[in-house]
Amino acid sequence: MQLMSHIFHKTRRFGVSLRRHVSSLPSLIVPSVSRTCCLHQGVLTGSHAFHQGTVPGQSCQHSRGVSTALGQHIQDLSGPEQRLLDKLYQGLIGGQRASLAESITLVETQHPRKKELAQVLLQRVLAYRREQERQNGGKPVAFRVGLSGPPGAGKSSFIEVVGKMLTARGHKVSVLAVDPSSCTTGGSLLGDKTRMTELSRDMNAFIRPSPASGTLGGVTRTTNEAIVLCEGAGYDIVLVETVGVGQSEFAVADMVDMFVLLIPPAGGDELQGIKRGIIERADLVVVTKSDGDLVVPARRIQAEYTSALKLLRRQSKSWNPKVVRASSHTSEGIPELWAKMESYRDAMLASGELQGRRRAQQKVWMWSLIQENVLRHFQDHPSVRGALPHLEERVTKGAISPGLAADLLLKAFSAS
Repeated sequence: MQLMSHIFHKTRRFGVSLRRHVSSLPSLIVPSVSRTCCLHQGVLTGSHAFHQGTVPGQSCQHSRGVSTALGQHIQDLSGPEQRLLDKLYQGLIGGQRASLAESITLVETQHPRKKELAQVLLQRVLAYRREQERQNGGKPVAFRVGLSGPPGAGKSSFIEVVGKMLTARGHKVSVLAVDPSSCTTGGSLLGDKTRMTELSRDMNAFIRPSPASGTLGGVTRTTNEAIVLCEGAGYDIVLVETVGVGQSEFAVADMVDMFVLLIPPAGGDELQGIKRGIIERADLVVVTKSDGDLVVPARRIQAEYTSALKLLRRQSKSWNPKVVRASSHTSEGIPELWAKMESYRDAMLASGELQGRRRAQQKVWMWSLIQENVLRHFQDHPSVRGALPHLEERVTKGAISPGLAADLLLKAFSAS
């Protein structure tokens, strides 16, 4: 309770300083747009370059505060920074893959100033995407699909076959593939792209491997922002591939419209090997490698998962999770699988659940970023940094308990 109370006061103080920081920012709204009451209605609407101006009909104090905050960032931009953001934005909405790759690199950076530039670019792309959705009758213009499964399930091969089929049908497909990182060096092989050779050469596809960098959930903290950039660049299908399966590795389900679990047909007691939590989040289970000698075990696994899903509570009123078989080698079952995914999207859009899911996901990711930043502020606090080595040494020697050490660090943090 003491920790939560302290974090509350700290975050409140941080919020006050942030509001103070942005209180002088002119709004960034394009003058020709008058739909501006609140943030979700479009603080930044339109695809024009950022400039200072007034917002017609602005009546929401919250909207003024947010637009003011964004304006402060704009006001602080140097000439080269302004030109860089303009170049990235124009290239992005023009569908240039190089601009999209550079924009994702910008949001992935840990450099403080570049992180600010990334947020300015993201607000601009969000405004552009909101305008597209408005023209689309309020419906999302892109379909987000998360793909997870144990190592060896054939995720990369599956994505390549599905991606090639979709680009042949006129879709633009982006793939955000997260690779495991080394716990010691932090490095990552980023091998997913090398396993999608055909798709990586397709001009209607964009593949971006990113290191997990120790992030739980099998996705990076910036994956959600990379999805926004891909959608702004005109990709109407966004596939997010995660590192694997585990109780802590389905955070991708909180950033996509549909969560697909890939299961290999052989490898022991599959139903016991996959955690219940990941199955409960799955909207579709795909038994991969269903060809040759593996057809019989694939059918058995399909029957097992079909029975298992009937025992679980439904996540949606509009959709019952399905179990299908597919082969990336022969492409058997791939068109039927995509047809089921389209049925899911249509049903969820018609009921409004897909839009509701996206709104809930935004709140989840806001709080996840708050938690991450609060922890970083705690670790960077001078009193904590000063006491940490000594307390860590005493904990490792068994002189004090980890709980007592944590309490002492929290007291040191809260005392100042």
